[in-house]
Amino acid sequence: MDERMIEAAQTGDIDLLYELIQNDPYVLQRIDDVPFFHTPLHVAAAADRVDFMMEMINLKPSFARKLNQAGFSPMHLALQDNRTQAVLQLLKFDKGLVRIKGREGFTPLHHVVQTGNVDLLIKLLKVCPEAIEDVTVRDETVFHLAVKNDMFEAFKLLVGWLIRSHHESAQRWEKELLSWADINGNTVLHIAAIRNRPRVVDVLLEHLHRYQINAKNLEGLTALDIQSQYPWNERQADRIIDMLSNAGGLSGSSSSLPNTSFASIYIKSSEEKTPWYLKWATRAGGGKKGMPHEMRNTFLVVTVLIITTTYEASLNPPKTPDDSPCPSLKYQVSLSQDQPLNSHTFLHKTDINTAPIPSPSAMDVSQKGDWTSEYSLFWFYNTLTFWAAVFLTVLLLPPHSLSLLILLTLGFFGRSYMNLFEVSSWSWEHSFEFSNKKAHFLYGVASVSNLCSSTLLVFLGSYQTMFYVCRRVNITKSNLFFHVQIVQIVAIGYMIFIIVS
Repeated sequence: MDERMIEAAQTGDIDLLYELIQNDPYVLQRIDDVPFFHTPLHVAAAADRVDFMMEMINLKPSFARKLNQAGFSPMHLALQDNRTQAVLQLLKFDKGLVRIKGREGFTPLHHVVQTGNVDLLIKLLKVCPEAIEDVTVRDETVFHLAVKNDMFEAFKLLVGWLIRSHHESAQRWEKELLSWADINGNTVLHIAAIRNRPRVVDVLLEHLHRYQINAKNLEGLTALDIQSQYPWNERQADRIIDMLSNAGGLSGSSSSLPNTSFASIYIKSSEEKTPWYLKWATRAGGGKKGMPHEMRNTFLVVTVLIITTTYEASLNPPKTPDDSPCPSLKYQVSLSQDQPLNSHTFLHKTDINTAPIPSPSAMDVSQKGDWTSEYSLFWFYNTLTFWAAVFLTVLLLPPHSLSLLILLTLGFFGRSYMNLFEVSSWSWEHSFEFSNKKAHFLYGVASVSNLCSSTLLVFLGSYQTMFYVCRRVNITKSNLFFHVQIVQIVAIGYMIFIIVS
């Protein structure tokens, strides 16, 4: 690269830059044609010349992702020289720069974790949360790097962010990244045991299953083996050994531990040890997590529209074929129209015991039977549609605190629909007799569906609440039972309210 171009980048002289372009219009293009090159953008980023840097990005956006001969992008160099302002400006241009892999597969996020800059780490995660799943060429995650570089605050922040993240892949990240094995088969727990880091071990044990705690590396050693064989600090080693043992940690040579790889243990545990209800919940949650936001929003709009339509239909059910009062009253009015209206005539004709009342014809009975069947079918299908739309809405709700309020609102809304159904059922049943068994059966099924659906909604809402609480609150093994009991009490109380009211 021309020395004058280097000088312009180091000093931030934009006028000199355009002077060089005027003399040679292809000066930047020749630089861009080289696969690995220390571009003017690299120089400006390292020198914190933000104005020149943004001008260069405007002219050649491809420079932002280009690696120099040492394997570093402009953002890598800005981070190495603590040029925070340059880093933030680069992020405004392209959020994906956080995931640019440089030398040895290190991304800018990896570098920030190694330095322990928690403020900048929060900003990078906020801008590009997907960067947390990037690994180095040695299959090291950000959690491996934080423990290896003794950055406990960064490690704790990463775990907390992972547990409380609203990202659609957060559940999968928590399941995979905290037990991820590097190129040597060492998980983060292995690294913590090697480094004698009891605080890290304590945090990990709150989020790992037993089969993950007993994972073996390529040497066939578990975390307990490593800590027992290499006690650099005996006092800390004893503490870690106690924590691992209390959490169900075993030696790799133990007869109770199958002599299988980490992947085999993971698959076997997932298939055999997971209760059926957790498998169902995981599959249901997995489908929702993998759904794009636009698709979920579309489905939510459709389900809410269906709920609104079915509820409005229940407010205005089908009218009877005969909207006038009862037949006896109609007959009385028709008789009174043939004579002059006076008090004697009125009293005489309203005596329904002496006035002849014609019996309904066979055609009237048939029409009434058809109408009751159609009326029962309306409530049957309307009820099933309403509750199906409610359950779909509950399943599509994102894991957020406001979702709990929406669940509660849907529960009360369902109770309102049940009241509306009961009022309509009582009014219709006492005004008109069930003319056939089909109508009576369908109306009974709709009533049972209301009760069963409202009960299922309570349990589904309780599950969603428990899932949210466990992910947002620091639930430990000691207080998990307490939180479960609280959710159960709330669910039972709400169910009693629905049934009694």
